[in-house]
Amino acid sequence: MTIRIAVDAMGGDHGISVTVPASVGFCEQTPTVNCILVGLEAELSEALRLDPRAPQLLASGRLRVHGASEVIAMDEAVAHALRGKRDSSMRVAASLVHSGEAEACISAGNTGAWMAIARNVLRSLDGIDRPAIAAPMPTIHGRDVTMLDLGANVDCSAENLLQFAYMGSALASAVGASDHHGMPSVGLLNVGEELIKGNETVKQAGELLRAAQQAGRIRFHGNVEGNDIFRGPTDVVVCDGFVGNVALKASEGLAQLMTSFIREEFERTLWSKALAVMAFPVLKRFKRRLDPRRYNGASLVGLRGVVIKSHGSADVLAFANALGRAHEAARNGLVERIARSLN
Repeated sequence: MTIRIAVDAMGGDHGISVTVPASVGFCEQTPTVNCILVGLEAELSEALRLDPRAPQLLASGRLRVHGASEVIAMDEAVAHALRGKRDSSMRVAASLVHSGEAEACISAGNTGAWMAIARNVLRSLDGIDRPAIAAPMPTIHGRDVTMLDLGANVDCSAENLLQFAYMGSALASAVGASDHHGMPSVGLLNVGEELIKGNETVKQAGELLRAAQQAGRIRFHGNVEGNDIFRGPTDVVVCDGFVGNVALKASEGLAQLMTSFIREEFERTLWSKALAVMAFPVLKRFKRRLDPRRYNGASLVGLRGVVIKSHGSADVLAFANALGRAHEAARNGLVERIARSLN
């Protein structure tokens, strides 16, 4: 099955200089994907002319340009982006999924605008009150845990958290992130494992999740704490967007701190430098495990189409990884899985 991905080629801090080579390279390496580059036609055509890999892909139809006359800036107001730019590269990319010309869409551009446009164009699935942002997080076991919501919904009801659990479970299944046979396990992020812990919303969500497990609709592990995110006892961690975004940013900051500390320590003395040479293979694996480029590509789940948000500062490698998440989610029927779990 060939998956068509509509790429907002103008979005992100680096725009075409990243999105075009990443898309060309991903198409070249992935025979089951076609990329539709959406944006200013003249600029895209020039970028493709300078890439020696592009002519063959263009000739085969696996890569093509779809024009859009407007670009949404990274700092543009969401309301203006949504209502004032009807032919933006973001809206056109999402519209290609809505019309059935693509199975997934991706942007590294303005997060608020991309979320608003995707929701406006694609709409939520039946049974979903609020779409959520879900992304993989590293664990000590080497596999990823799917965490949501990571910032789309600051205030959530217990029912919203239950819906997040269904969506997260479907996403973990679709991208092969489960370490178990069958249904992925879901944990509810809380201040303690005990049932009496947490605020009223979290306790009510726990009751709903336990009832869903008894009905065979979900595999609920129970409450998990912040340190459990990286220990990986579950395949999915559910929380509201405020808590999830804080946890995400804290983990990114910690990874940067640890990398910086190790580099500084090994530069102190000649002995330290000698140790660094011997430890280089281990440090290289450590850096790769925590490399944020490896985890680039968050899914906006709960919509009638696969929608991926890449980090705005993504380089070619990071954007290619986000394209990989779009391809995998679409190929494994993420939207259909979520719809079935809610039916």
